[in-house]
Amino acid sequence: MRKLLTVLLTVLLCITGCSSNDRAADPLSAWGDTAANHSITEFVERVTAAGNPQFVAAEDRIAVFDNDGTLWAEALLAGDRHEGLLRVLALTHTGITTDEFNQRVTDWMATAHHPRFGKPYGQLTYQPQQQLLNYLRDNGFRTFIVSGGGADFMRVFSQRVYGIPPEQVVGSTGTTRYELREGKPVLVKTSDYVFVDHKAGKPSGIHEFIGHRPILAVGNSDGDQAMLEYTTIDNPRPSLGVLIHHTDADREYAYDAEPPSSGKLVTALEAAQPNGWTVVDMTNDWKTVFAQ
Repeated sequence: MRKLLTVLLTVLLCITGCSSNDRAADPLSAWGDTAANHSITEFVERVTAAGNPQFVAAEDRIAVFDNDGTLWAEALLAGDRHEGLLRVLALTHTGITTDEFNQRVTDWMATAHHPRFGKPYGQLTYQPQQQLLNYLRDNGFRTFIVSGGGADFMRVFSQRVYGIPPEQVVGSTGTTRYELREGKPVLVKTSDYVFVDHKAGKPSGIHEFIGHRPILAVGNSDGDQAMLEYTTIDNPRPSLGVLIHHTDADREYAYDAEPPSSGKLVTALEAAQPNGWTVVDMTNDWKTVFAQ
């Protein structure tokens, strides 16, 4: 029996070790061997190589990612109605505590399924992007979400789903009010003010909540254009902007000018070439779309 257990343990260690080695050998295995892949990895290699003229100190390696359509399947409402939706949501959640809201989000994540794919939303994250997040962190980057979605909403699951702690999530926010309820301190959500972290609001959100200018920004729509501009134009440090172009109707969706929900991509796509941004073609640049 002892000999059998030794053999089984050896096999298990071998499997685990082989898997780790495979990840280390190809950290972006879900990406194709394409120009987009090379653009990202070459940038990371330049800014992390000591002695390279473009080396960036670890404390300044900040990467910001949009969420909807960049890290997981796109949300439900067109981008030009984003602010109105957030104000409606603020009104519907007014008066509940932050703990109550967190529980509602937890329940929603556990029960809601995407209408097309029939899976919980937490299972519809993009495998190439999950790998990119890990690759960046392995190279000394801090990864942040900067999204038009509600900050309180995303902070409930960001650590579990993306490995991004809640304090590294920047999103649309409303004010809260402190109260003692039955002798217990609570924060109550109000509708007094809503900050919309969308379009021109994204650079403001980065400044207010991160306090550092990013050197890498990843988005997928015109709502992310200002964030990419803020990251890459006249940045004193080397920088890179990345746009995810949804071109794969079979595995996900194909859209730019006329998205099925949100994620309109017109002006940002036009700005990509003159600004040197990398455009990721989902069909050609990603071997896999959704994480397994």
